[in-house]
Amino acid sequence: MSIANWKMPGQTDESTSKRPSRNVKWHKIREVRLQQGVSLRSASKRMQMDICDVRETEKPWNDIPVSILYVWQKALEVPAAHLLSEEEEGLSGPVLKRARMIRLMKTAAALKERIEDPALELLVRTLIDQLIEIMPELETVSAWHAIGQRRSLDECGRVAENQLPDDWFVNAAYYSR
Repeated sequence: MSIANWKMPGQTDESTSKRPSRNVKWHKIREVRLQQGVSLRSASKRMQMDICDVRETEKPWNDIPVSILYVWQKALEVPAAHLLSEEEEGLSGPVLKRARMIRLMKTAAALKERIEDPALELLVRTLIDQLIEIMPELETVSAWHAIGQRRSLDECGRVAENQLPDDWFVNAAYYSR
């Protein structure tokens, strides 16, 4: 599913090439995604969309079609109304509570993976069971990622920083004979 070529009825190619106004915030998809601890990669998989399209649709100034809003609603498991922007308000109570519960469960699951003491393991298991009793959907929540570190969109990975010369593969193939 791609939104790259989507246009409003009556919109010309010239009007779609203009950058959207950042003064109008149409939705708070990114805010809800971050509150729930859902990565762009996870959202992309859940929505079966390219990660670049996911990143583009979550920008609050992008006026996305309702069909894309419903795809986000299903991926984040929140009511569609909670994804719409209301300038004066933050996240609604139920969405904020759910996001907090998910973060709490991710922390408990991460503790469970790292604890070696049987007494502490039993305590964490009890905590997890109590969280699931309060909100059964938390049973499928996994721990925080422990490997690597998160980069901002402006940072490059090692691959971009340590580039190989263009002829490296040619020379490597020649010397490996």
